[in-house]
Amino acid sequence: MRSNEKNEWLFLLIIAAITIGLMFTDLVKRPASYESRHCRAKVLSVDNSLVKTNLIVKTEEQLLTVKFLGGPDRGQKLEIANLLTGKMEFDEIYQTGDVILVEYSYGKDGRPRNGLTRGHYRLRLEIALITLFGCLLLLVAGKTGLKAMLSFVFVAVVLWKLYFPLLLLGYPPLSIGVGIVALLTAVITLSVGGFNRRGLATFAGSMMGVLFTCGLAIWFTSAFHLHGAVRPFAETLLYSGHYDLNLTHIFIASVFIASSGAVMDLAMDIAASMGELKHKHPDIGFLEHMRSGLRVGRAVIGTMTTTLLLAYTSSHIAMFMLFIDKGLPAANLLNASFVAAEILNILVGSFGLVTVAPFTVLVSGLLFRGKTAVPGTACPD
Repeated sequence: MRSNEKNEWLFLLIIAAITIGLMFTDLVKRPASYESRHCRAKVLSVDNSLVKTNLIVKTEEQLLTVKFLGGPDRGQKLEIANLLTGKMEFDEIYQTGDVILVEYSYGKDGRPRNGLTRGHYRLRLEIALITLFGCLLLLVAGKTGLKAMLSFVFVAVVLWKLYFPLLLLGYPPLSIGVGIVALLTAVITLSVGGFNRRGLATFAGSMMGVLFTCGLAIWFTSAFHLHGAVRPFAETLLYSGHYDLNLTHIFIASVFIASSGAVMDLAMDIAASMGELKHKHPDIGFLEHMRSGLRVGRAVIGTMTTTLLLAYTSSHIAMFMLFIDKGLPAANLLNASFVAAEILNILVGSFGLVTVAPFTVLVSGLLFRGKTAVPGTACPD
């Protein structure tokens, strides 16, 4: 095994160890209610006598009798209430035979009590879907797929166990956001791209694009007179007692974090292309090498910006349909704060995509200059 390959595997083991360590880390003190037990349960009977129906909206509560299907209370029965708020995006109606997730506590007699419904049980299917995704990655991409899967898990754990808790603890969203993106970008680009000039070029080009996007997001958020409360649950978060949170800076951080994945993707495409081009044509000149990289970048940029547009707008299909149905003019729609926030998301993110191409081309051209860039070779000191 080559020295560079050994370093890559050692790096992956370190990332895996950090990921496992973060899973057992709790930076934010959890409330007492968090200690309640969760269990899969089957609905044995349903009482809808208290449910009030107004057109398609249901309120009040369903009374359910459930039987636990696992855990220390397996086989025990419990009567619980399914509270209906009248909001279809949150409410679920259950029928006899449904399998649901139940949250409950224990009484003084040591028996389950105070049960609450937490939705149809989906955890097993979600785990199966993640496992299928991992198997597909391994089948298609082999060792690179393993690296990508580890990067995927690492990103999820870092965001959930590190970034979000740090925001709740009052750390500055922008500096923490840039730091987290730098960490994730380094792990992803070096684990997938390798410890070589290609990985270094990808990291440098990506961070230059992210920093540019951050600057634009700060400026345009102020120019658009936007604030972070345009995001779902932001106001609820304030009412939960976090009055000192800077929602506007959290919104700005979400803009460049959301586009960082696409930025990394584009940077990797360009860096890999320039590395392969230098390998096949070691005598290519510096300017011609950069022109070739820019041609690759132009081809990819056209589809990547459309990807951002489709990703953001598709999550608001119902909103656009409502505006059209009410016959409201386009000016009303485009001028609304929550729509302007998505426009900022799309366009500022697209600015980052457009600029990361020349950034990565420049860095790659300098790193590969005067060297025979064999893919997989270590970066020069």
